[in-house]
Amino acid sequence: MQFGICFKGEVHPDRARYLTRQAEAGGFEYCWFFDSHILWRDSYIAMAMCMEHTTKMRFGPCVTNPGVRDWSVAASLFGSLVVQSGGRFDIGLGRGDSSLRVMGKRPANLAQVSEFADKVKAMIRGDAVTYENCAAPVRFTWSNGYELPIWIAAYGPKAIKVAGEKGDGLILQIAEPEICQWLANQAVSAGQAIGRDMSNYSVMSAAPAYIGPMDICVEKTKWFPAMVGNHVADIVERYGADTRSVPKSFVSYIEKRRGYDYHKHGQSDNPYLDFITPEIVESFGVLGTPQQHIEKIKRLESAGITQFNIYIDNGDEEKLIADYTEHVIPEFNI
Repeated sequence: MQFGICFKGEVHPDRARYLTRQAEAGGFEYCWFFDSHILWRDSYIAMAMCMEHTTKMRFGPCVTNPGVRDWSVAASLFGSLVVQSGGRFDIGLGRGDSSLRVMGKRPANLAQVSEFADKVKAMIRGDAVTYENCAAPVRFTWSNGYELPIWIAAYGPKAIKVAGEKGDGLILQIAEPEICQWLANQAVSAGQAIGRDMSNYSVMSAAPAYIGPMDICVEKTKWFPAMVGNHVADIVERYGADTRSVPKSFVSYIEKRRGYDYHKHGQSDNPYLDFITPEIVESFGVLGTPQQHIEKIKRLESAGITQFNIYIDNGDEEKLIADYTEHVIPEFNI
């Protein structure tokens, strides 16, 4: 099991430097950032800064999308960070939720996600690439041939299929082991169906974690199921509430959902949290005592999860990293 941390983008640069150094020293292997350029500061500036204060930790957006940058600009940005970090850079890729919707735009379609993955990976590799609205070939003469790892965020059946066919890994924004196992199996099967070797395929559970009494843990992380609910609502809109395309337990909890304020994205003061129950919060995150964290992460590992990525901006971040360093991560290095 690998461990990562993920910042929303509001952390002060001084704390970001400190926390990434602390996390790397404690055994965390990845540092991810939300890529939502209007709600928070540009994440790639912070990544470049943190790369200079670490030696082993890998970085990347969790997640970017095809709709906010020209594809050659995105590829040049990613490739530059590859060079700066000495090859410690991945990307998480999705359709685009907050970064596009907050501008009144619709998320990208899955065909665009698939093509973006192919084209950006090819440009960073150093291939000559053309794409829509760019007829002249783009080729980075400075490329060093890096093969960009791409993790694709997905829930719905068509997105899961793309993740299995095109991604090096799958991002699941949930830490409920049975749901994770069901979705991961679908992605692996999709890749195998087209002849891919899926033996090294990675699956991430990205979710908040908090150590303490359960009522406090729930209060600190209740924003998370509401954020996930946006994606679930898209699935229900497309496939219907009674769909068998995803587990019933994954769609039923949004029945009383009234909406979502994207200007309060990922925050516990979002006005549309009243449909969230403590049981759902506990199910979707990793909460409680260190032993409860260990037990749940082991269940995630048994379900096929290869990385637990903590959405860390819930308060007491130094303590959480320290507790994981002392109590949790050693249990997975035996």
